[in-house]
Amino acid sequence: MIEEETPKPAPRFVPASIDSWGVAELHGYIAALRAEISRAEAAIATREAHRGAADAFFRRP
Repeated sequence: MIEEETPKPAPRFVPASIDSWGVAELHGYIAALRAEISRAEAAIATREAHRGAADAFFRRP
């Protein structure tokens, strides 16, 4: 019997306390967040491509 994978809950984003940050720190924070978003989008694209390839491979004619 194959066990189904139970979905993992999405990690919860905890915003940083930015009240005392200067403009340079805020720009750095934004850059870091954008990089993390890009990394997550790349992971999504990879998973979707793998899923599409698997679907195509197992699709019956």
